[in-house]
Amino acid sequence: MTHQLEPMLRPKSVAIIGASNTPSRIGGRPINAMKNAGYKGEIYPVNPNYETIQDLPAFASIQDVPKGVDCAIIAVAAKVAVQTLRDCADQGVKSAVMFTSGFAEQSDEGARAQREITGIAKESGMKIIGPNCLGVFNISAGWYGTFSNAPGALLHPPGSIGIVSQSGAYGAHVFAVSQLRGVRSNYWVTTGNESDVDVAEVIEYYAQNPEVKVVLAYAEGMKDADRVCRALEMARDAEKPVIFMKVGKTDAGAAAAASHTASLAGADAVYDALFKQYGVYRAETTEEFVDIAYACQFGNYPKGRKIDLQTISGGVGVQMADASVKYGLDVAPLPKATQKKLKELIPFAGVNNPVDFTAQALNDPKLMEANIEMTIEEADFDSHIVYLAGVPASPFTRDACREIFANIRKKYPDEVMMMSLIGPQDIVEPFEKMNIPCFEDPSLTVRAMAALTYFGEVFSRGRPDKPSALPKGALPAPVEPIAEHEAKKVLNSIGVPVTREELVQSAEEAVKVWQKIGGAVVMKIASPDILHKTEIGGVLLKLNSEKEVAEGYATLIDRAKKAKPNAKIDGVIVAEMVSGGVETVMGVVCDPVFGPAVMFGLGGVFVEVLKDVTFRLAPFGVDEAHRMINEIQGRAMLDGVRGAPPSDLNALAEALSKLSVYAAENADKIETIDVNPFIVLPEGAVAVDALIVPKGDAS
Repeated sequence: MTHQLEPMLRPKSVAIIGASNTPSRIGGRPINAMKNAGYKGEIYPVNPNYETIQDLPAFASIQDVPKGVDCAIIAVAAKVAVQTLRDCADQGVKSAVMFTSGFAEQSDEGARAQREITGIAKESGMKIIGPNCLGVFNISAGWYGTFSNAPGALLHPPGSIGIVSQSGAYGAHVFAVSQLRGVRSNYWVTTGNESDVDVAEVIEYYAQNPEVKVVLAYAEGMKDADRVCRALEMARDAEKPVIFMKVGKTDAGAAAAASHTASLAGADAVYDALFKQYGVYRAETTEEFVDIAYACQFGNYPKGRKIDLQTISGGVGVQMADASVKYGLDVAPLPKATQKKLKELIPFAGVNNPVDFTAQALNDPKLMEANIEMTIEEADFDSHIVYLAGVPASPFTRDACREIFANIRKKYPDEVMMMSLIGPQDIVEPFEKMNIPCFEDPSLTVRAMAALTYFGEVFSRGRPDKPSALPKGALPAPVEPIAEHEAKKVLNSIGVPVTREELVQSAEEAVKVWQKIGGAVVMKIASPDILHKTEIGGVLLKLNSEKEVAEGYATLIDRAKKAKPNAKIDGVIVAEMVSGGVETVMGVVCDPVFGPAVMFGLGGVFVEVLKDVTFRLAPFGVDEAHRMINEIQGRAMLDGVRGAPPSDLNALAEALSKLSVYAAENADKIETIDVNPFIVLPEGAVAVDALIVPKGDAS
């Protein structure tokens, strides 16, 4: 590899500045750990007070160390740490791991010093991790640039997992817990204050490193959107699962005019969009974080959602079936012919799916083998879970279970299979060697299989489609507040269909437009200073006579002048009354880190009360828009209910994609966009109302 983090994560020579002769001290722990782990590179302790440190020759300063140091550990006080880094840069040190705290996390003065560290990294090209971090390690290389207790938690040989965490303490916690769970990691990086190297850059390194197959990442927030997206894209393209725990809240930067999009973009909506877009699995707890990593390290991903559940307990079968539905897996019944054959094997068995082969398997374990093989042979399942409780641990059935699954694995090496069983590591290990992950809790087994299925889908679909360019006649983004009718002109120019309507300045003109439309109309006040018309009674519905339309014009003008005496009034919009279809809402919000994100959901109670919405970062293509549409809880409404015809999903997806392209191309000009409602018809779709808030007008 030629990645710039190579000298930090696979150094051939290490200097420990602030080295200690006491192995338990911060400056002594890395030396002790590397010596015990058999690190093959050069170790240079730096401390002017010693001639030798832990039986190694010591150096008074970094200037005295032989040239060609790949990585320096900085374990000195904050007041001299910055100068120490400068000295390292002057000596051509390629990277630095900075334990020292007392920077941006502590004070304004510390923040200024941290900016100096960033400057040193940029000027010299030396990669710096930290300050205020617990360090890094690479187990297979015996490289322990850390003062954490994590090396003492090592229980397994190094494997294919790469861990990266902004939090040092949590990173150490995850490593210890994952070792207990049987997760075999190799690389471990904590980024601390991220003066230079951040979580995204480490993910990028893992994506390119052939030794890493699965990435575990933890962060409170991100600063470099382009790097984050690039890193996650690289991991996805390399078919490496990224399991992410994102905690904390971010201000979406869109307190604009109480718009739906802004109010719904809260805490983590933009991060959810990021993760969905790049095929990242978001874990909510440490248990889930580690469980999914454990399952992924076996490297088998289902090609679809059809799951086969085999069980020795009918009750547990029900639990697994419920969990499968919860996690979106398809518990499809076995073919009738196969069910009949299974009944002949075990008359009292449940043979639909789950398959309950009952305790009869204790008397004749080969019946279980026949059940599973017949299911694999005759039914088209993508994955299999077998629940056996303590049967594999019993001295009466232990050897038979191992033999059965060895036979199954030999015949069907590519079937994606998990087991739920109760037993110590020596019972579990033989099945793991057969490439069968093992869990105690049957419902969590299903959750893990659902995660593998998710990654299987992500990897099979490959790169998303590129979004289409905007039409040549697309209008520029407004730089000042505009009224609804102007906002809809913008939308129409980019290919988002809008209602037939006209702006009028008199009752007579209103009547003429009503006559031209030839049916019931909606009338609305048009003013760039009145963004929420319903709050002042500025919308009138179902007007369908000359008298109603003329009086409606006068009513709207009167209400606007009374409610907002100083508002600029452009006139009244007379628009066709759209009937039928499904009300949806779409919009744009500008995140301070990731830029414009597009929101979609169903209208009415779904958005007002249930907040049933989803987001994506702009821009995106029609395929991603379809995935958005399929994510909302009320998705079935678009398929037609109570005899209503299905909605035109292609028209909806096209509009979402075009809105995303427009938002991306005008990211520096637009704060928010609301299109509410956007009515999806059996053929086509139409924007009924629209709001565009330019940058600087969010108050």
